[in-house]
Amino acid sequence: MEYRLLGRSGLKVSSLILGTMTFGGKGDFAKTGNTDLAGARRQIDMALDAGVNMLDTADIYSDGTSEEIIGEALDADRRNRLLLGTKARFPTGSKGPNERGLSRHHLIKACEASLKRLKTDHIDLYWCHEWDGETPVEEILAALDHLQSTGKIGYVGVSNFSGWHIMKMLSAAERNNTVRPVAQQIHYTLQAREAEYELLPIAVDQGVDAVIWSPLAGGLLSGKYRRGKPEPKGTRKAAHWKEPPVRDVEALYDIVEVLIDVASHYEGASAAQVALAWLLQRSGVASLVIGARNDQQLTDNLKSATLKLNAEDIQKLEEVSRPPLLYPYWHQCSTASDRLSAADLTLLKPFLENKES
Repeated sequence: MEYRLLGRSGLKVSSLILGTMTFGGKGDFAKTGNTDLAGARRQIDMALDAGVNMLDTADIYSDGTSEEIIGEALDADRRNRLLLGTKARFPTGSKGPNERGLSRHHLIKACEASLKRLKTDHIDLYWCHEWDGETPVEEILAALDHLQSTGKIGYVGVSNFSGWHIMKMLSAAERNNTVRPVAQQIHYTLQAREAEYELLPIAVDQGVDAVIWSPLAGGLLSGKYRRGKPEPKGTRKAAHWKEPPVRDVEALYDIVEVLIDVASHYEGASAAQVALAWLLQRSGVASLVIGARNDQQLTDNLKSATLKLNAEDIQKLEEVSRPPLLYPYWHQCSTASDRLSAADLTLLKPFLENKES
């Protein structure tokens, strides 16, 4: 397992993080899985044995049950060996008008509730789960600064923010000398590469590293979904889980075929491992949040930490999944190639190489 510094911090996280959205299986989250306490303990131990040093959860997962299971599963030894990350933004329990968002009222209350469910005195990485356009960023940062200064949280991250949202928060943090986000938890896969337009350049340029949620696109890149074959049963897609959207199913099938072909070049590798390994070799990506319905899936996914793809196979995956250049990027590719930064090249490098060949 590789350990990477997270953003502009001294915190090292494993390249794979154990996701726990499947823990609990209540309400809509039952569509993703229903891991009970015994299963959670088993998967946590499997992750620890593989070198994983962080768990990822959220207060909204199964309406707090995921956090409660983690709190029961972590004895003192496991807790000392693991970093804990959880998130706040959405209503959990009470549904009143102030029980959502990133207001000072909600963030502090949500943090206290998560600490209680997790049976811990601090959260190592506290994520703002989604943008809140009604709360001033200064208020959000002041609340997070208070939680950090009182020892209840260690580091701060943002999740599902747009590029301008992140830059607005970074600007306010610098201006007011408050806590600064060290990471962004985002959706990014071979099937959905929108993050390359702004979010990955921000990761490289601003030191707000990307931690990837649902890196297998909800199982779509696992190799189970093939053109012309019946879709597997018992999956989140079969249960009508709506994330992520698939805008071009034929393009998805093309990607899966290349994943399967590339996997055949590495002994014992699966399509899922290749999809994860590709992400781990992308600029700006610090770690992937992997979850699993069962132990077999987790065992397979954990093996991706040691799979290194060669340049030829990376190029095949690049060609089958490359997004179109939007404006102003196509114009920059055409006229600004003499003065591009490393952040610019996270998006533009393959287009420039293609133009030269």
